[in-house]
Amino acid sequence: MYHQPVLKNRRTLLERAEKFISDIYFTDCNLRGRLFGDTHPLESVSVFLSEKRILYSEAIQQNFQLCKVGDAFGPTWWTCWFKVVLKIPEAWRGKEVHLRWESDGEGMVWRDQQPLQGLTKEGEKTSYVLTDLHVLISIFSITLYVELACNGLFGAGKGSMIAAPDPNRKFTLQKAELVVFNQDVRELLTDFEMLVDIVKILGEGEQRGFQALFTANEMVNLCDPANPSSFAAARSLAQKFFAQKNGESQHVVHAMGHCHIDSAWLWPYEETIRKCARSWVTVIRLIENNPEFVFTCSQAQQFQWVKSWYPNLFSEIKQFVQKGQFIPVGGTWVEMDGNLPSGESMVRQFLHGQNFFKDEFAHYCKEFWLPDTFGYSAQLPQIMKGCGISRFLTQKISWNLVNTFPHNTFFWEGIDGTQVLTHFPPGNSYEMKGKVEDLINTVKNNKDKGRANHSGFLFGFGDGGGGPTQLMLDRLQRVRDTDCLPKVQMSSPDVLFSQLESDSSLLCTWVGELFLELHNGTYTTQAKIKLGNRHCEALLHDVEVASCLALCKTDSFKYPACKLQELWRLLLLNQFHDVIPGSCIEMVVEDALKYYDGKPVLLSAYFLPTIDFRRISLIKVNLIYMAVLNTLPWERTEVISLPAEDAQTRLALVKVPSVGVAQVTETAEPKDSVSVTMMNGLLKATIDQTGRLMSLLLLQTNRETIFEGCLGNQFTLFDDVPLYWDAWDVMDYHLQTRKPVIEVIEPAKVVRSGTHQGSVSFSLRISGKSTIRQEIVLDACCPYIKFNTQVDWEESHKFLKVEFPVQVRSPNATYEIQFGHLQRPTHRNTSWDWARFEVWGHKWADLSEHGFGVALLNDSKYGYSIHENIMTLSLLRAPKAPDANADMGHHNFTYALMPHTGPFQDALVIQYAYNLNFPLHVFHGVISEPWSAFSVNSPAVILETVKQAESRENALLIRLYESHGSSVTTTLSTSLPLHKAWHCDLLERPDSIIPVSKTTSGISLTFKPFQIRSLLLIINLLTSPLPII
Repeated sequence: MYHQPVLKNRRTLLERAEKFISDIYFTDCNLRGRLFGDTHPLESVSVFLSEKRILYSEAIQQNFQLCKVGDAFGPTWWTCWFKVVLKIPEAWRGKEVHLRWESDGEGMVWRDQQPLQGLTKEGEKTSYVLTDLHVLISIFSITLYVELACNGLFGAGKGSMIAAPDPNRKFTLQKAELVVFNQDVRELLTDFEMLVDIVKILGEGEQRGFQALFTANEMVNLCDPANPSSFAAARSLAQKFFAQKNGESQHVVHAMGHCHIDSAWLWPYEETIRKCARSWVTVIRLIENNPEFVFTCSQAQQFQWVKSWYPNLFSEIKQFVQKGQFIPVGGTWVEMDGNLPSGESMVRQFLHGQNFFKDEFAHYCKEFWLPDTFGYSAQLPQIMKGCGISRFLTQKISWNLVNTFPHNTFFWEGIDGTQVLTHFPPGNSYEMKGKVEDLINTVKNNKDKGRANHSGFLFGFGDGGGGPTQLMLDRLQRVRDTDCLPKVQMSSPDVLFSQLESDSSLLCTWVGELFLELHNGTYTTQAKIKLGNRHCEALLHDVEVASCLALCKTDSFKYPACKLQELWRLLLLNQFHDVIPGSCIEMVVEDALKYYDGKPVLLSAYFLPTIDFRRISLIKVNLIYMAVLNTLPWERTEVISLPAEDAQTRLALVKVPSVGVAQVTETAEPKDSVSVTMMNGLLKATIDQTGRLMSLLLLQTNRETIFEGCLGNQFTLFDDVPLYWDAWDVMDYHLQTRKPVIEVIEPAKVVRSGTHQGSVSFSLRISGKSTIRQEIVLDACCPYIKFNTQVDWEESHKFLKVEFPVQVRSPNATYEIQFGHLQRPTHRNTSWDWARFEVWGHKWADLSEHGFGVALLNDSKYGYSIHENIMTLSLLRAPKAPDANADMGHHNFTYALMPHTGPFQDALVIQYAYNLNFPLHVFHGVISEPWSAFSVNSPAVILETVKQAESRENALLIRLYESHGSSVTTTLSTSLPLHKAWHCDLLERPDSIIPVSKTTSGISLTFKPFQIRSLLLIINLLTSPLPII
């Protein structure tokens, strides 16, 4: 009698099973070759090409030309509309029939004005199920339309994914046919795939892996690909294996569908709108067929786009939001960069995002969702909590190049002490595919074993969209509770975080920033975007302040709420985590710069009548008819430039009260004149012929700033060739390629020497193509020396910086962040210290020892390096991917150096950095006496924001924060007619629990270190006008 041999060779059995389901080998006789059955040609396929992205209603009116499989279309960024006429053969009745469509472009199926499903080969969506239309199609010819974008899931990079797009690329129609789809084959293939992966991932050391191996081998023995009746027995063996359950202690994976869509990256904003539609309509179809499927989706901007462009799809989404299957998350307008936006910009991200979700879906988001940005500010926990969010999910820190972050589930504590529950899915991805490897990694990588037994599992194609597939859902369904794998449950963010919260007693706490040890070139790349962001943040602030003053002082003034919302949302959009960092293609840069360039023009239309308060007549340009607006909450004494009828610049020294206006007068004279030696009574600067600081003396203490034997304001050039991520990364080894810029074109010469200002200009040659021209300025009564810089930049893979070696010794430097500051080491003792060779900060950085320090201020830069006693500001990079022309051209920016006695807080470094970034506004008019709307009597407290409240026209929203890192009580005083006041959160919801303490001098406020407070002030608007003559 024949006895079937028992085979023991692991390699042969494993490869046998692999080949049985291979799409490359033996497809003539294996199971994979039976996935599709008979095919049938389409009745006809015709095409219309459009250079622009047009609506369905317009597209179907065009003239279509016949085309065929194999034809190529383009060029890049064009759109092809295909008209597809089809009829299913009567013999196929009762079978599952698909339209099989393969192309290297991104497609979407339309019928009767409705988007039906995305078709993207890179996203494993190459067929559309026609079975539901079978009755109609068997009787009539049915017409579908396929909208095909001439770009791939990841754009159209020439030669590599992140290369600049190939503008002339063509996209081919590779398949277009009707096909019978064998669902029973798909089910069996999925069984085999999961078993084979268990064998491979568990390896030879696990008994369960051998059980999977022998199960798969027996299934091959039972299964005859040509005989579907044999499939049931094979599937029964697989089901028996998968049904062997885990113990109660097994790790639980909370699976959620996910589709990360970059709002712009390797494609422009306009294409993202279609990516959202393609991805989300496909998700809707999956939800309809899988009642347990849950999908998470962030970014209010993308919901707004779909609402505007695809209203019927948006209505479907709203239905499934109500059912709890399509879950909005994040609470922000976009998934913004976590480092570069200002504190107020981050608040507005949540304010606009949360209000949108509340208006459209009747609830606020509970989780902050930011899986793919390049680091996370230490002020985010407080901002999140202030916006009603106490949970945070990301995974990007798993990309650290040097150090492995020690936690996956932990409490994150910000600089003010606020804590939020934070989760990094241990699978280290936001686009897992439901494979065995993803599940095993989720358990293996969990760094909080014993402390947290639940993990998030985000599955679906991402970055370029695409989202989950039915195959991913089928994989996860197989192994919901299978011995050797974690338990899998389809879940939601709320369920996941609720589980983590319920068992959080052993969780650790991480204090301070979540610094990504990678992508630190993004603090500098695309300098014009960063300049536009900083300047527009300041301009929006100033218009809001001036509009509030006009609202309170002018009966006829109407606050421009709608226009400001529009402009804020454009700014917030450009703060997306591939736009403001500069890691996007040139088309996106051009769009972003258009948004920035348009803002000053639009805002000036509101700004000028605002600061004139509708009561000032325009008179000839004369000193006695000029006034100044200060939008900052402290008195300022500064030199300003005045408009002149001739070409010569006129200067004046003015004193302006906090958040107020004053007249320009001829009597405001400085105590000390500025001489040709660049001395203003506070500082004395000595400059060599190349524009370098030989000496900067703080006259009050006769203390030298520049380190002995060194020169300040030294421009340096570095080679800048990263390992791969060109626009993103600057590597540590670039520091070994330092070259000083010393070639003089024009030596230093005196430009101005007078009562109000002294200045020296010079120019240097960086290379044969690039030059620097700079004017070094010392103003009367100003504690810093200013460097107005112009660079013509035409380099390739170079990095321009400026250095100041200073006479300060300290183990730590201080950097401004959102609503506060933090310290980082100036040494490189540990790998954690070394990894911070290039860091980010906002308007200032400071290096201080006891009694003396030096601050480096700037108006548009974010990259710093302070090592030992050398303070370095990063100025310009020159990457070539994904934008081949990144940063090329002319640049204007300003930085300043401010030596000081005592702590930087007492020296008012924070205030002077604000002054540099928020210039005084000169306007025509006569003010009878200086007037101040608001003041704060503690220099530690910054009045950051004055705007109209979101929900009340007669209410102002006032936002303040403690900036020194101290506990302080202060008084907010106002000359405006205050009726009532409430504390509120960052979403402007009144907080009746915290009483407002009023005194005769104003509102008394108590702050903890770095605390943010917001107030709603109800103002009596019918009041007397400003004291204007």
